[in-house]
Amino acid sequence: MKKQVITYIGLLGMTLTAVSCNDFLDSEPIAEVTTKVYLHKEGDLAAYSAKLYDDNSILPSHGSATYNLGLFRLDNGTDNQTSNTPSKLFVKGQYHVSEDNTNLWKSYMTKIRSTNYFLERVPDYLEQGQITGNSTNIKHYIGEMYFFRAYIYYMALRDFGDFPIVKNELDDDYNNVREASRRRPRNEVARFILEDLDNAYNLMSKVPPMSNRLTKDCAALLKSRVALFEGTWEKYHKGTAFVPGGNGWPGASADYLKGFTIDLDKEIKFFLQQAVDAADIVASSHPLYGDYAALFNSVDLSSMPEVLLWRRYSLASGNTSYHWVVSYLQRNGGGNLGLTKSFVDSYLMKDGLPTYAANSGYEGDDTYQHLFADRDPRMGQTILKTGDLLSTKPNLIEYIKASDKCGYFYRSPIFEGQAENSCATGYSLRKGLNTSGDMQPTKESYTGCPVFRAAEAYLNYIEAYYELNGSLGGNCDQYWKALRTRAGVSTDYQKTIDNTDMSKETDDWGSYSAGQQVSATLYNIRRERRVELVAEGLRLMDLKRWRALDQVRAYQVRGVNFWDNIYKLYTQPTPEDASEPLKSISLIEYGNTSETANISAKSDQYASGKYLLPYRKNKANIGFDGLTWTTANYLYPISNVEFKLTTAVEGSNDYSTSSIYQNPGWSTEDGTLPNV
Repeated sequence: MKKQVITYIGLLGMTLTAVSCNDFLDSEPIAEVTTKVYLHKEGDLAAYSAKLYDDNSILPSHGSATYNLGLFRLDNGTDNQTSNTPSKLFVKGQYHVSEDNTNLWKSYMTKIRSTNYFLERVPDYLEQGQITGNSTNIKHYIGEMYFFRAYIYYMALRDFGDFPIVKNELDDDYNNVREASRRRPRNEVARFILEDLDNAYNLMSKVPPMSNRLTKDCAALLKSRVALFEGTWEKYHKGTAFVPGGNGWPGASADYLKGFTIDLDKEIKFFLQQAVDAADIVASSHPLYGDYAALFNSVDLSSMPEVLLWRRYSLASGNTSYHWVVSYLQRNGGGNLGLTKSFVDSYLMKDGLPTYAANSGYEGDDTYQHLFADRDPRMGQTILKTGDLLSTKPNLIEYIKASDKCGYFYRSPIFEGQAENSCATGYSLRKGLNTSGDMQPTKESYTGCPVFRAAEAYLNYIEAYYELNGSLGGNCDQYWKALRTRAGVSTDYQKTIDNTDMSKETDDWGSYSAGQQVSATLYNIRRERRVELVAEGLRLMDLKRWRALDQVRAYQVRGVNFWDNIYKLYTQPTPEDASEPLKSISLIEYGNTSETANISAKSDQYASGKYLLPYRKNKANIGFDGLTWTTANYLYPISNVEFKLTTAVEGSNDYSTSSIYQNPGWSTEDGTLPNV
């Protein structure tokens, strides 16, 4: 099968938006283009959508010459992984729309307007025979634009819930803009997204006109994601203010929605069935690639049928595009990212048993070697352990051991002074690591970045089918066994379910919905998803749609078992020479001159018994007292800028007359502090 690739370069110099006093809705999306003659050639259509491929805020990316971990950093701030400082969403009083979110609503609508500009014109041009070029290719590019509009609306649905549905370009009349800004109930938004994805699927080709484009199967995969998201959101938030018709739903106060009604159970079934059907299209036609690690650390993903779309990077002359992901990973999985004990504990043994099950063979977590013994092989492909090769030509970094010109994982940089090199928890990321000396620390990286892969469709199918039917039927057995087979784990998932003790799974936020633990079967479906998709940017979305954060109160993220044995790796000069047990570690000794704290075996201030508490290395850390979820944060607030632009009288500060309403728990007046 021909592979679809996004070549990560600026494909054109076209500017898409300009903002007027009435914000995005009445702005011209294309600058310096004579629109009377533009979009009448096949090449024009290709160039227009190419700009959206190149927008890192839409499709996943490793960035463009950006100093970070790219795709792999996106799960930071969840129970999977963390930086040295937690997400502000989990610390009461820390999240402020003025700092983080003022322009998000506007950003989505600006991008939506650029797609509407295209879709309001090009289909008519095609029907009237006014576009020159290959008709199949022209239809494909129209399908791409439906896809991008759907993807942008999906991000808006995920972040804001109810959202305006704007399909057309507007003039600059204030009242027209104000009326078009009215939010529609989230189920209507989700249905609109699915309609766009159906259009994209029907118009796009299986093999695109150019090798760096979307395909119809990408549309099917995204449809399964959106439908599963909305179906489970409505199921687990049912009856609350976060679902249309629920208690306190703010849309009920909007005059234009007074006649709105909803059969929520019918909507849930609709979305879950749509998820099953769309996921099956992809899973049934895309086998999993045999090497899990290679999906993330390879330069060329074109031979992997599992990968539906990926970004290519290259240092070739005239086609230079690079990132710094491997550079960070070769520094012991740094980049200010650490995987959590909760996530590490979610890995099964190779025989499919949880670690705590009788006769599981689990050797404990006192050393990296014991921790990894006979575990799900994905664990060793995702997390570094002592002795792993990091680079064939390492830079001399004190926590990397060099031997015969090769660098190996020696100890996790828990106490590294530079935040960009540190690991918050002692569990360093390996996923995405390429050991080539050509991409050593301080050198550019050029491994490919997977954007869409079929494994998600397998997981979406299993979950949606079970949520819809309450049982594992259809193709669930086939798809779950395929995931286990590729991973190298026993395919007897029923044995896993039968040996799961939910009272021992309380540290996994995904074991909860609405404050109560779910069944062992559903939990293991979620566990499989957690392990397979870690560090791919989907964890927070999953936790929110499952309503899996209600129970998070004063939660302390834990890291490595430091005080049984691993502390010996930090003695001087080498672990082999250590003769006396270490009682205390000065952070200054390991380069952190900004902190004077000690991590002591006898103090719960910095360690929970033997486990490292990453937020307690510094009393000034906002997570020092643990993480607590604020219910309002299931959706982002809307900035008061948007209220000011939609009042009954233009320029008025009377936000009560705005045509939009605020999300549950947030203030309309300043848009910054939750009313809880």
